Parts: sequence; structure tokens; C-alpha cells
Amino acid sequence: MSMFSRNTTRCGARPFALAALGLAIAGALAAPQQARASAFQLKEDSAQAMGRAYAGSLAAGGGDVSVVANGPASMTDLKGTYFEADVTAINFSAQFSGSAHDVLGNPISGNNGGDAGTTMPVPAFFFETQVSDRWHVGAAFTVPFGFKTEYDNGWVGRYNAIESKFESLDGTLSASFDVADNFSIGGSAIAQRTSATLTNAINFASVGLALAGPGSKLNLPPSAVYGLIPPGTDGQARITGSDWAWGWQLGGLWKIDSQDRLAFNYRSKISHRLQGTADFNVPQNVSTLINQLAPVLGLNTSNLPFQNTSGTADFTTPAVTTTSYWHQEDKFGFGADVSYTQWDVFKNLTVNYGNAAQPATTQVFDWHNSWYASFGGEYYLTDKLTLRGGIGFDTTPTAAATRDVRVPDETRKLLSFGVGYKASEHLSLNASYAHIFVNRASINNDVSATEDTITGTYDDYGNLFALSAVYKF
Repeated sequence: MSMFSRNTTRCGARPFALAALGLAIAGALAAPQQARASAFQLKEDSAQAMGRAYAGSLAAGGGDVSVVANGPASMTDLKGTYFEADVTAINFSAQFSGSAHDVLGNPISGNNGGDAGTTMPVPAFFFETQVSDRWHVGAAFTVPFGFKTEYDNGWVGRYNAIESKFESLDGTLSASFDVADNFSIGGSAIAQRTSATLTNAINFASVGLALAGPGSKLNLPPSAVYGLIPPGTDGQARITGSDWAWGWQLGGLWKIDSQDRLAFNYRSKISHRLQGTADFNVPQNVSTLINQLAPVLGLNTSNLPFQNTSGTADFTTPAVTTTSYWHQEDKFGFGADVSYTQWDVFKNLTVNYGNAAQPATTQVFDWHNSWYASFGGEYYLTDKLTLRGGIGFDTTPTAAATRDVRVPDETRKLLSFGVGYKASEHLSLNASYAHIFVNRASINNDVSATEDTITGTYDDYGNLFALSAVYKF
């Protein structure tokens, strides 16, 4: 969505400053997360479950303490007191190929950005204890949403994005109750802290056109404007914001018979109001020109554009519904998972500012709900050694009409393998690897706040490696 042409070409620079800030924050909240699930959703909190592509994640049992955060009803299988620590190394590659042009159609110089992906660790910690024959309680620390991407500073899409980081950290308190010998229920209270940080370049040559070019009060030809602010005169914006909010989840586990079980869990959406700051780095020649033109353009010299300011944005992490099945035999077990993520809460993003003279901006994303389905199993090679494997399929919530360089997301396939080792009666160790195959994502005329347009495709893939230790007291 181009805020530049609609709000700034004939209205001075203040709305443009707002547009640059608004689209930057919007992009920060919507960038890809470089992991198993679509958009910026993370599932990487269990090495055991990842080895099966998360099939049977709520129903398999087997001492996986991650159910404290993912399906509390399944804590009924944890007889005693447990502690589990997981870490997943996420390596994701996102390589762009294409071109960009400015508001007048001139090509933008720069490379394709290098590999915008990253390698980052995702930790998780879980504690569970059985307090009576029917009651279990637990606590967890997880990262259910997050990403980090970084392009070269001089790439062709620098006006859309350079560096981005977004994460949600969850503290979860859970309890389960055995309603009957074959059925239990569970619930959680979730405290979530969401934060965002990003940078992007600002095309001040295009800002000059808005201030003094055709259609402005000065009505100078582009050649005259470019004489004052040559193409390639870039500034930079840095955006930060954070918020605490609360959510919940409820679920159940049904032990159909001695071999089959079915689990269900619903995790609520969590609504945030991110509060933060926008800091601008403006070249000296641009700052001088803006100050000189302010009286002519009728701008308030005490409230000029591109001044550091505060901002807020309402943002919601989506609700997730998961159904999980598991079948158990003496030497092996297998299962399936189906998850439904309600990304339709992310239709648009509106940013409001501490400066009352700056109107709000809205960027449209129009995401739709997505599905994840997986099938996997385990083979018990010995009493101590377990082998795991699985496949998964994950649809994207993005659409070609609104996809941008911050979200070059597409449908994904996952292939995973894992191994578990029972070191003693108290200690179990798990390791898993997964490779993510991502469909090619097309970027069709993604427009920045200054109407710089980028078009191209992305080749993405991911590698995940997870380790966990489970200790039973």
C-alpha cells in the first residue's frame, strides 16, 4: 500500500514522515520468522516432538514436558516431578532476486541484499509436578513467535527493510485434572511480552520531490529537486516497541483404549498495544533544506517531519487450535497432528503517534487462516534408544496481492529425524534435525513509504537442530 502518493504528494512532508514510520512499524510486526511454522509462528520448543515433525505432539506421552505449554491436559502422563530444557538452532536462508525503481521509474542502485536469513537459538524451559492422584501443575518459558532478518545496507530494497527483529516471550502456568481414568482436562494462564526492533533506509530524494517537486507549493521540476537532494541521499529510521499482555489455553486428553489417544488444545489470541519510539537519522543537507522550506510550505518549525517521536500500534498474536492423535505398540508408535492458526486477526496495522499533528497510518496485510498437518512416529530400537521421523505440510497466511519483502513467506514442507537416549532412570536426552522446503515466493510491486517499488522472487529454505534434556526427580 503506497502511503506516499495518497498522503504526501500534495500535502507537505509531515504526513510523509508519518507514512515512513507507520510502514516501518507495520513491516517489523509482520516479517518472517525463519522457522517451522508459517509467517512468524514458532513451534520449536520440543526436540522430541520435532523429531516426529510434531505429529502426536499432545498425545504421544513419553515424558515430553513441553505439554505444559502446548497441551496442559497431557500432563496427566507425567507421573512425578520433571524438569526439561530445550534449545533449537534455527538456520534459515532467504535470498532475493529482482530489481527496484523509485517514484519516477528510475532504477534503484544496489545488490540483492545477500542472504537475509540468520542463525539464532530458541530456548525453552519446562517444570511439572504431580500434586495428587488427579492434579498436576507446571510452569514454562517459551518463544511462540519470533524472527530475525537482515539485508545488506545498500541493497535495492533498503527503503522497504534492512534489519528486523520480533519476538514474543511466554511465561505459562498450567494445571491438569483427571476427570476420569481415561479423560483429563487442562488449562493455562499465559503472560506474553512482545517486542519489535527494526531499521530501514529513507529515500530523501523522493522526500524532496514531496516537499518541492511537481504538485507542491514550489512546483520545481525533478531535475531541480535532484540538484538539491541527489538520488541515493539516504537517511535511516530505527523503530522499537514492546508490550505485556495476557492469554489462556484449554484442552483435553482422551485415552480411547490402551493403545489409542486423542488430544485437543485451544490457545487464545493475545492482544497487544505496542508502545515505543521512532528515531531518525537525517543527512545534514536534507535537514537544512527542510528548515529553509518550512516557512514557505507552511510547516510548524517546532514540529518538523523526521523528528524522534513516540508511537503505538495494536497487534494481536493469533489463536491456535490443535488436534493430536497417537497409536502405541510395543516396538513402535505413530501419530498425526492438525493445527489451525487464525491469522485473519492480522488484516491491517494502524499506527498512532505521540505527536497529535501527525495523523495515523494504516497498512493492509489481509492475511488468511493457515493449516499445519503432520504424520510421524517412533521406533524403539532398544530399551534405551528411540528413533524418530516425520513429515509436515504448512500453508502460508500471505497472499500474492499483499506479500512484501518483510514477509516473503510461502507454503512449506518439513522432513525431520530424531533420536532419544535414556541415559538413566532419571535422565533422558533427545536430538532432532529438520529441513524445511519452501515454495518460491513472488514479490509483485511491493511499494515503500516513498513509492520505491521492488519486484522479484525469493528462494528460501531452513534447517533446524534441537537438543533437550529431561530430568525426572
